[in-house]
Amino acid sequence: MYWYKTVKKTILNTSVLLLLSGSYACNKPEIKETGAELKYFDLKGYFKQEAAHLEKVNPEVTKSVAHNGTVESKKVHITAWQQELNLFAESDINKPAWRNSYSVKTTTDSTVYTAQFPELKTREIVIKKSGDNITAIAIFNATHNFLYSTTERLVYMPNKYYSIDKDQKVKIMGANDYRIKGSF
Repeated sequence: MYWYKTVKKTILNTSVLLLLSGSYACNKPEIKETGAELKYFDLKGYFKQEAAHLEKVNPEVTKSVAHNGTVESKKVHITAWQQELNLFAESDINKPAWRNSYSVKTTTDSTVYTAQFPELKTREIVIKKSGDNITAIAIFNATHNFLYSTTERLVYMPNKYYSIDKDQKVKIMGANDYRIKGSF
């Protein structure tokens, strides 16, 4: 009986060890692109930096929200800037599968990224600069299929304002438009 307990204990220990090592092997490392590997402007990084800056300075914002023409406006201190600017960051086009999906046109004061394929949600990004400083970012997103269509126009002007204009058309439910504007 002694050998049975020893073998059973060895099998149990080996099984636990294999189970733990197997689960470790299944965990895939997260693939991240660093700033050196990014092909296009780093929107996600830029808006993360802006959110951190705005949370630090905590400006009073006059925020207007409109839904289908009904407008509400008030002065607020926004505490979750990363969430507030999330639509801008989500428009980042630096995904490995999209490396050659956007044309880039650069002038002395602007860079324009334009989608080359109709299935891409982010259709255009315009970044205006004065020297090394960004003066404005404008983003146009669009999604269309047989059930609905959505367009988004996002504008961010550092230390001035941000705006989000969204139009939705859903076949059965009709149309909705949303407007958000925050002025610093």
